[in-house]
Amino acid sequence: MFENQSRRNALKILGGSLLAGTLPLAATPAFAANKRIALVVKNLGNSYFDACRDGAQKAAKELGGFDIIYTAPTKATAEDQIAVIDALIAQKVDGIIVSANDANALVPVGKKAMQRGIKVISFDSAIAKGGRIMHLNASSTPMIGAKQVQMISKTLNGEGEVAILSAASTMTNQNSWIAAMKEEWKKPDYAKLKLVDIVYGDDQDDKSYREMQGLVKTHPNLKGVISPTTIGIRAGAKAIIDGGLVGKVYITGLGLPSEMKDAVLKGACDSFAIWNPVDYGYCSTQIIAGIINGEKAGPGDTVKMGSKGETKIGDDGEAVMGEPFTFDKSNIEEYAKIF
Repeated sequence: MFENQSRRNALKILGGSLLAGTLPLAATPAFAANKRIALVVKNLGNSYFDACRDGAQKAAKELGGFDIIYTAPTKATAEDQIAVIDALIAQKVDGIIVSANDANALVPVGKKAMQRGIKVISFDSAIAKGGRIMHLNASSTPMIGAKQVQMISKTLNGEGEVAILSAASTMTNQNSWIAAMKEEWKKPDYAKLKLVDIVYGDDQDDKSYREMQGLVKTHPNLKGVISPTTIGIRAGAKAIIDGGLVGKVYITGLGLPSEMKDAVLKGACDSFAIWNPVDYGYCSTQIIAGIINGEKAGPGDTVKMGSKGETKIGDDGEAVMGEPFTFDKSNIEEYAKIF
């Protein structure tokens, strides 16, 4: 259905990547061609994914013999992402790492790639089973969900109205984390902490900003917002600061220290969490390189993550990189210099 349009989109997207210099620039002798790993993220212009790219390139340099193709659709849609992957299949890359815009929609193209001998794994936001070999979670879903509820509860002393500002309603990781938040919320500790709304900013700064403004207008007693997306939390924090709401409404969730430094120091955000995206790109690349080189990556297998150790794949075909880390005024300036 989308085939012809997808091909046209892919040419535009990959052509733009060439102009932007996101494809590897280092020339390799014809007799020693490097294997190519494509890192396909949700959309361009996302600092979080740029940091993942840096980690992927670090791993490729350590490993030797691998080049990284960093690319994404200009819009965070499944259709455009499928177009990108179709183009990579045509290029006959050796491996693809994907952060999926839609878990189920990407299964057919993932299968197509694997049928052509291309190794496919997902990270950040999973492709559903059947469309990839395995998925690497940054942390465990229950821990990520619980952490965010714990942070806003601590900030609000366990009492008040709270809303969630998510990315797109189709994004696997967002929905899983929200489900985990609701599970944590069932505990007696949060009896006075009320979830009043869930809105979606589609991982766009302007829409997330407007959704944050809308939440404040719709819920005049709103005290806190959880945003499990780096774009949502930074846009939401800006709306709090611009609206003169510092000290009245607080935001937490998953963010980048470099983007959240101002919000933390000004008081719009008391604390937030994230894993190191550089490590995420690094570990994902180490894993797929091993798979390309013949290592097993099925349920029960242990896969190597380079200098970050190793992780065991569960029965669901998923593995965990590590635990989320909390940032606040005590450490934000230090880590803002790093990512």
